[in-house]
Amino acid sequence: MDMWLLVLLLVQLCVCSGYEGTPWCAPIKLKHGDVSCRTPRGDHHRNVMGTRCKIRCKQGYESHSSEVVCMASKHWSSNYACRQSRCPKLDMPVNGGYKCSDGSYFNSRCEFFCSPGFSLKGQKTATCQHTSVWSAGVPTCVDLDPPKIKCPTLKDKWAEPRKLTARVTWDTPEGVDTADGILTDVILKGKPSKSDFPEGLHKMSYTVFDRAGNKGSCRFTVRVRVRRCSPLFPPDNGYMKCDADKDNYGASCEFKCTGGFELQGSAARVCQYGLTWSGSDTTCAPMNINVGVRSAAALLDQFYEKRRLLIISAPTAANHNYRFQMTNLQHAQCGLDLRHVTVIELVGTYPAQVGRIRHRLLTPALALQLRILLRIPQRSFQMVLVDKQGIDKQRYPFPITAAELFTTIDTFPLRKDEMLLQQEAGQSCQS
Repeated sequence: MDMWLLVLLLVQLCVCSGYEGTPWCAPIKLKHGDVSCRTPRGDHHRNVMGTRCKIRCKQGYESHSSEVVCMASKHWSSNYACRQSRCPKLDMPVNGGYKCSDGSYFNSRCEFFCSPGFSLKGQKTATCQHTSVWSAGVPTCVDLDPPKIKCPTLKDKWAEPRKLTARVTWDTPEGVDTADGILTDVILKGKPSKSDFPEGLHKMSYTVFDRAGNKGSCRFTVRVRVRRCSPLFPPDNGYMKCDADKDNYGASCEFKCTGGFELQGSAARVCQYGLTWSGSDTTCAPMNINVGVRSAAALLDQFYEKRRLLIISAPTAANHNYRFQMTNLQHAQCGLDLRHVTVIELVGTYPAQVGRIRHRLLTPALALQLRILLRIPQRSFQMVLVDKQGIDKQRYPFPITAAELFTTIDTFPLRKDEMLLQQEAGQSCQS
């Protein structure tokens, strides 16, 4: 049977039994809302059996039923209280949390926060609305902060003696991640620690990455300095050969003079820690040829391992071959000096013969001894080429051009080493 039909039957029964207009259910006392009731016959009392009451709650409140009926059991048909609206419980954001002013109830305002190192992505707050729905969804906490890393301080090193490099060592820096503390990679740009760095400034950097892909970096520099002495230069008519970088601390330089010049001062010098050179200045002075010796052997000994000799002998100064040869060689003096050749002239016959080395005259007796020692005839033209070891290398019974003479000398083994030195020193001539 329908419930409302049952209620009507009960009402009629009560009327017939004399209960008409008698209060039956407890009066409705509604907090946080309004109630409007309608009795079956418009009775004065609002709580007689069969009375219908509509429940209207204030905003933010809700009732289990929108309408209740006074039943024969003297109870209202259902609970009519207006209770505060409530939103579903919020989920806790990963790596974060929230604080609410009134839990999940209406008008409760919840503020979200993230753990250190994480940043909030989304709405910072959410409010429980009267519709029991939050005004915003739960935000997420993301790792946006780059990791931090501190590089070593500037490294300034001096190169070691005789070197242009320095070994530089530092401790590898450790990165720090403010979020979960986990770093995935550390990358060094530049040479690693314990490497040899050349002279100059070298820019270095470290870069670290966290699990979220954020990166942090730092930079530092390595400077290598070289102690240097003031530069040295080869002496005039000489050579200089240095090791290392010529003027750095510990470098040594050796000096040699070209043929016909004698070394004065230090044959070797070293760049010292105080940036000064050891020894004294080096110069190359011309050979002091002593033409006053008593024997030809003593004269030739002065040229041993220093100069080559080209001895030109003629019976008279009017000799055609002699005059042609001397004229040809006068224009080739540069080539003679470049090849360390000294010309000795022997002209005439004893006792009227004359010997000379450029402008220095030999005694007739010394000139005669030279002819005898080298087996040079007095009455015909002859030219003898003697190398630095005093060996008779070539004889010419007739004049030759300077080019032919130079071609012959350039085939000597010792001459090849000389040519390399002269090339390095930039010594040359066109003759």
